[in-house]
Amino acid sequence: MTQDSERHDIEDRADVERLVRAFYGRALTDPIIGFLFVDIAHLDLEEHVPVISSFWETILLGAQSYSGGAFAVHASLNRQVPLRSGHFERWLALWSRTVDELFVGERAELAKSHAQRVARAFHRRLQGLTDEAPPAGGLTITTWNG
Repeated sequence: MTQDSERHDIEDRADVERLVRAFYGRALTDPIIGFLFVDIAHLDLEEHVPVISSFWETILLGAQSYSGGAFAVHASLNRQVPLRSGHFERWLALWSRTVDELFVGERAELAKSHAQRVARAFHRRLQGLTDEAPPAGGLTITTWNG
């Protein structure tokens, strides 16, 4: 672990990319959520890093470099493998640990708190989608008034 005196706050795009790459270095090989990125999403890291870095650069540095919508991608993933609260908890644990090991300061804390808000919101929205749609290949029960 890096000493506090060697850590600094997230200051620029290079810091954001460093954080994102370090996080995905962990997430892609994680025994709990790694398969979601590798086997289900088939994540191309070199394509994804600039996009997700723009997302975090916008949140943390006010850069306005991200204009996408992240939820649709997660909803598509959820249709393939239901994303459970444990998946989000693991993602948050890896994210927070990575932030804490690399950075310290106001933006580092914002990176963790915003990740918690996004995870909660996405999980809640995905639960709503799951609750409304019958599972693929599942049995749908209807009443017959004959």
